[in-house]
Amino acid sequence: MSEHRRVVITGLGAVSSIGIGVENFIEGIREGRNGASKIASFDAGNFPYTTAGEVHDFQPEAILERLDVERWGRSSLFSAAAARLAVQDAKLDPELLSASRAGSIMGTTAGEAQVLQAAVEQWVADGLDQVDGRLAAMTPVSQIANSVNHELRLTGDAQTIPTACSASNMALGYAYDLVRTGEADFMLAGGADAVNRACHAGFYRLGALAEDLSRPFDLNRSGILTGEGGAVLLLEPLDHAVARGATIYAEVLGYGVNCDARHMVNPDAPSIAECIRIAHRYAGVKPEQIDYICAHGTGTPTNDYTEVSAVREVFGERIPPISSIKSMIGHTMGAASAFGAIVCGKALQDGFLPPTANLDKLDPALGDGLDVVPGRARPATPNIVQNQGLAFGGNNVVTIFGRVA
Repeated sequence: MSEHRRVVITGLGAVSSIGIGVENFIEGIREGRNGASKIASFDAGNFPYTTAGEVHDFQPEAILERLDVERWGRSSLFSAAAARLAVQDAKLDPELLSASRAGSIMGTTAGEAQVLQAAVEQWVADGLDQVDGRLAAMTPVSQIANSVNHELRLTGDAQTIPTACSASNMALGYAYDLVRTGEADFMLAGGADAVNRACHAGFYRLGALAEDLSRPFDLNRSGILTGEGGAVLLLEPLDHAVARGATIYAEVLGYGVNCDARHMVNPDAPSIAECIRIAHRYAGVKPEQIDYICAHGTGTPTNDYTEVSAVREVFGERIPPISSIKSMIGHTMGAASAFGAIVCGKALQDGFLPPTANLDKLDPALGDGLDVVPGRARPATPNIVQNQGLAFGGNNVVTIFGRVA
């Protein structure tokens, strides 16, 4: 480890239902703003539940400089736009970036499900011969990362990781390793997904969909709200960031990855706890050094109870403040962990604890001594924070970030 470079986060890009651009997004987080609204991206009239965390004011042509927006799907446009915003936030010369060893690692759950939906609807309505051939080029999951490299003229890795709701944490870990080991000079890491009929229907049939609000940790929580957006972070070596006078949000200290290999949708507390321990070992930290946990916090009865149980297994009686930003932006699927990482970076830089919104009564079954930061953000001075991503298939990824003095 002593031969490896320290890696820091110097740029943040967010396209979310509560704000576009990192400052607008974080303002919404700190206020506990509700990003839920009636679904507009597809006809949800036949669904009992018609609410999601959609981004209604997204105008990709106002952000993007190179991509033809008519030739890319919504998820790809989210990822490219968030990446462009991250580079702007980092105040990094785009020409320097494109001339460097740089690339993108992006996570997703559903890829371009809206594009597939459009193709299927054309097929059903008018026959296979009438399907717009341009949709085929937009469909591959690989386009989520390809869009970033095309927009920013990057010639390094363009990897899309499809490990569902922990995908962007895994992307961060992958990108961190590339920069840490000197294989890349800069990396953009994050994720993107768009609200779509298939995910909405799937979570409804699983009985995991909330009717109108996401209420993590609440006694009456009932499930998730599907959400959408793009979240991207720019990673570079610490010495380079210091030399160019960059704003440093956080240092990536390490991460942990494992798989329950037990059940497709039911999380496993011992396995999650072990993933947290792996992350702590890799980052060189102890449980008592963690000042805040950005929970996966979906708001389903099972997830919240299991996740808190796993945290208790590692931390014992002393549990750090733990909150869920999904209470505000919904479950953004493959982008969820990257949104969490952005919030962690800003919490370290600005000095606050992100809140859990929509909490009426904390579920007593979660145990005593649980601080979920209800309502609005709270002033604090966290030094080391933990970001948790738990996905279907048992794919767990935990990232650890620290303040740079």
